[in-house]
Amino acid sequence: MNMELKFKVAGRISKPVAEVFEAVVNPQTLSRYFTTGGAKGRMETGVTVYWSFHDFPGRFPVDVVEVVENERIVFDWDSDDPGTPYKTRVTMSFETLEDGRTLVSVQEQGWRPEPDGLNASYCNCSGWMQMLCALKAWTEHGINLREGMFQ
Repeated sequence: MNMELKFKVAGRISKPVAEVFEAVVNPQTLSRYFTTGGAKGRMETGVTVYWSFHDFPGRFPVDVVEVVENERIVFDWDSDDPGTPYKTRVTMSFETLEDGRTLVSVQEQGWRPEPDGLNASYCNCSGWMQMLCALKAWTEHGINLREGMFQ
């Protein structure tokens, strides 16, 4: 059986799309609720930015493939799959809902269809859902859910 390992998580945030989008592309804001070790560089098409996390030592290069303001962010980054390095692709989508809230979806794909790839995809799936929860808490209430969680 040959299957593609991918997932999609989503959440609704009670803020306008422009504010939610800016909270992701702006490294100073992203560092306040998600990248516990900091973020360097604004997410723009064709650039590489760097994210750091207390729970995963080191800087992670994030190769930004496409940014469409207030709509989509696409980037490639290293899989957390041991062995030969390869990249996965993340697509973040932002949609204005009728009631003014923002629907944020995160899809990641590209793991190798083997046990290590499956485990890495599960880890990232839970991480992206946590990111959406942290984004919601930060943008709606100014609360950093990740503070002290991993250190």
